[in-house]
Amino acid sequence: MKNSLFCLLVGLMFTTAAMAQSAKSISILGDSYSTFQGYLQPDTNFVWYWDNPKAENTDVHHVRETWWHQFIKENGYRLCVNNSFSGSTICYSGYKSGKPDFTDYSDRSFVTRHDKLGTPDIILVFGGTNDSWAGSPIGEYQYENWTRKDLFSFRPAMACLLEKLIDRYPNVEIVFLLNDELREEIDESVKAICQHYGVKCVEFERIHKINGHPSVQGMKQISDQLKAFFERENIR
Repeated sequence: MKNSLFCLLVGLMFTTAAMAQSAKSISILGDSYSTFQGYLQPDTNFVWYWDNPKAENTDVHHVRETWWHQFIKENGYRLCVNNSFSGSTICYSGYKSGKPDFTDYSDRSFVTRHDKLGTPDIILVFGGTNDSWAGSPIGEYQYENWTRKDLFSFRPAMACLLEKLIDRYPNVEIVFLLNDELREEIDESVKAICQHYGVKCVEFERIHKINGHPSVQGMKQISDQLKAFFERENIR
């Protein structure tokens, strides 16, 4: 009897471990919307969401309230890497240090961080917000032969980012998350470039925000809209 019970417990342990390992993993390449204190790789990335935030910045107080934690937990995924950096842009042009010049954000840009996402099954790219807010140059559509100078404009950098992700992570599902209330040319560029590379793009609608960032309500809206998108697109 004891031997049978022992074997049953061991079997359950291995079954549980196998189920955990079979769950698909998600990595996030993002900006402030996807940060939370103590949950970023590397931990030197700038953070917007903290354990004890200022009330004027957000009402999000716990990692479980973030959109990505909710989405991963409620839909049976595992977190691989969250490489999000508050204030980061997809292109190399960040917030203006003085007109007409832009601060060089190449050290934190999405293009620079694309190869630090571990070994995920799915990559969620949530960016473009700071490119829109900073008024980064749009540039022309360009799908090859990028120079460093080219990457200071949004369209070339966006195309370069997707191509690098596709090449570095073969057979990995890449989904671009497009914020609402961005500049029209950012919206149009993201959708056109995603279509060019066959990358799925989810457009969020009416996300509740405090100081430009998702509130607790907004985080839930993002998670719910992303779940609905995955179901429509049959992403598993």
